[in-house]
Amino acid sequence: MLNSDEQLESRLGHKFQDSRLLARALTHSSAVPELRLGRETHEIESDDNERLEFLGDAVLNLLASEYLLEKFPDWSEGQLSKSRARLVNAHALEEAARRLDLGSHLRLGRGEEKTGGRQKPTLLADAFEAVVAAIYLDGGLPATREMLCASLFEHALERGEELFQADRKSALQEFLQGRGEPPAEYRVAAESGPDHRKLFRIEVWVNGSCLAVGEGSTKKEAEQRGARAALERLDALA
Repeated sequence: MLNSDEQLESRLGHKFQDSRLLARALTHSSAVPELRLGRETHEIESDDNERLEFLGDAVLNLLASEYLLEKFPDWSEGQLSKSRARLVNAHALEEAARRLDLGSHLRLGRGEEKTGGRQKPTLLADAFEAVVAAIYLDGGLPATREMLCASLFEHALERGEELFQADRKSALQEFLQGRGEPPAEYRVAAESGPDHRKLFRIEVWVNGSCLAVGEGSTKKEAEQRGARAALERLDALA
């Protein structure tokens, strides 16, 4: 039967040569004082993952840029930059961490544990960045690229999210300006679900009327989908 680290390595698709890197990537700063007070401190990786987060952020941006350049050879620099920002934003990293079940592997201090640290979006996103750095240091860019394609990049593409779409809000704004009309107004119609699984419903109002509705796990995502629906309706009415 696989132990906990081996189960995670299986999901990551990477077997660590240096297991200390993975342990450090999963160690929150709140756990360090307690680890260092343990009897076997010399045998336990007791550095937190903050420095790995820093490196992971840079590696993520590099490989996301490479991925987008390859997938969308005709895109402009502006399109690539906006899509990269969406692809590696905190929410996207949090979702990837949840798919990998990183939360159950985090090493937390007792206080952080009691306040639900394993489900906190920020901790999960940070841990994902740290794991990216750990794989990079252990296996180089090829191993990291493979892990990210499976856990983040291809997943986003398959789901058809707005990550790789044009900015529909800007397109709607330009359309309305061209007709001499005021800008659209975005109103939150409903908000449901727990903090880590929110669902937002946004109404798009134009000239005092609700033109379309969009839903998403973030307000920005819901607004983009609402703007897209509004553009489709305006095109149909034209």
